[in-house]
Amino acid sequence: MEKKLKQKNSNLVKVVLFGPESTGKTTLSGQLARYYSTVWTPEFAREYLQDKWNNERKICEQKDIIPIAEGQIKLENDLSLKADKVLICDTDLLETKVYSEEYYGGFVDPILDEAAIENSYDIYFLTYIDTPWEADDLRDKPGERLEMFTAFENTLKKYNRPYILLKGDKETRLKKAIEIIDGLLSKKENLYSFSTTLNKPSL
Repeated sequence: MEKKLKQKNSNLVKVVLFGPESTGKTTLSGQLARYYSTVWTPEFAREYLQDKWNNERKICEQKDIIPIAEGQIKLENDLSLKADKVLICDTDLLETKVYSEEYYGGFVDPILDEAAIENSYDIYFLTYIDTPWEADDLRDKPGERLEMFTAFENTLKKYNRPYILLKGDKETRLKKAIEIIDGLLSKKENLYSFSTTLNKPSL
């Protein structure tokens, strides 16, 4: 795998907010980071593509996909060093892969394809399209929300990713996400305690 697209190893619980644009991923990322007193990884593509639009009045092109992927994983790796127990990721390379497939006739750079499949996370929160559409310079498929959602869910199923579907208002989604993350943290702590006990030297 291309080194620039590889995750650094960590003992964190890694959570991905996954789904189409304008489905509340960024809002929930911030809420979860505040709740767990940790950091969250923003979507690198937002800043990258907004700068491109501001400077060139151009939207995302196929040549932008790898720089976006590299920027995303660098953010994740850098912020994982600052996270406390949980790292909330507003997106991941699997999401970048979905966008590449949907916007460029099924094309995915083989380097991105490999990395997106190889990198791993503890849970994906798939955000449903029951949130209001909020238009901006970059969002461009308000009439294809269901089709995009289906593409995201099918990808999670295809690669057997653990995921939970989040629907409803902000409070409902946050409560469900916290319940799932608390369970993952408890499981990890129990495994650590069990491992420590097994490796403890006998007197």
